[in-house]
Amino acid sequence: MSRLEQRPGMDASPCLRTSQGFTLVELLVVIAIIGMLMSLLLPAVQSARESSRRTSCLTNLKQLALAIHSHEATRRVFPAAYVADTRSPQRDPVTLDGPTGFAWGAMLLPYLEEAAVHGRLNFKLPCADPQNASAAITPLSLFLCPSATGASSPLEVKNASGTVLATFGRATYVANAGQEEPWGLPLEDYSGIADGPLYRNSRTRASDVTDGLSKTVFLGEHVAILGGKTWVGVVPGAEVCPADTNRFPNSTCDAAATLVNVHSGPASGEIDPVTGFAPIHPPNSPLCHVCQMFAEHPDGANVALGDGSARFISDTIDQQTWAALSSRAKGDIVGGY
Repeated sequence: MSRLEQRPGMDASPCLRTSQGFTLVELLVVIAIIGMLMSLLLPAVQSARESSRRTSCLTNLKQLALAIHSHEATRRVFPAAYVADTRSPQRDPVTLDGPTGFAWGAMLLPYLEEAAVHGRLNFKLPCADPQNASAAITPLSLFLCPSATGASSPLEVKNASGTVLATFGRATYVANAGQEEPWGLPLEDYSGIADGPLYRNSRTRASDVTDGLSKTVFLGEHVAILGGKTWVGVVPGAEVCPADTNRFPNSTCDAAATLVNVHSGPASGEIDPVTGFAPIHPPNSPLCHVCQMFAEHPDGANVALGDGSARFISDTIDQQTWAALSSRAKGDIVGGY
């Protein structure tokens, strides 16, 4: 008899039997196990992605800090937060901001391998002039933190009536004017009140930072949901408002300077007349305004220091230490951070 023949009464070979499928209960158990594993792995994956984004963000700030030093080496001064003719007939009558308005980001373009964009901007015209429009709307990845929501979309710069004055490329990095908020006062010259390194028409030299370059914040983070920022410049008459007033109920609209500039507090203009208290706003403070640093990283924000380094600052940093890091020449003591 052939091996392939089956004798009467013999069962079919187990190899030839049709396999039975999973039962419904077994399928549900497998799905539940997969779901449980996914719920355990997802936070770890998200955490790894955020860690990578935060590192990229820190690298951006490091490059910007080095570009600031290249600017200082070439021109003997650090770039101003923005430049403005405060006596121009085109100036804003309240803030005294005038043309050209170009900001620190635009001034750093030649040192960031963005000479092509720099060459398309006419720095003799206002930054919002139509001739600058095509270059000014350019999104530049080096000015954008990968963790920031909506960072790559263009920024519509508007006035209090909602009229669009210009459309610029966004930035999620801002210049530090110090503890004080100089744009809250109708002054032509901010140098007597701005105690940080970068503000309107500043001409800060390395020797002016007597608190120490390694102990002075030059740049930091800011997110679009708290108020749009740009690398291009300041437009006279513009207003910066929080995009989500429910999330930031304590923040109101602020002056055009806050398109590129922030401060830390305590500021004399914020002193409560009853208590005499003036708040300090460390990164990610729930009381933050559009004119303070805020990031979408858990637990803090990245900053660039005057010595060309960059580091992460915890949102639990001692407030006095944060204020000390924000001034350039007050002799205040920077503790451990």
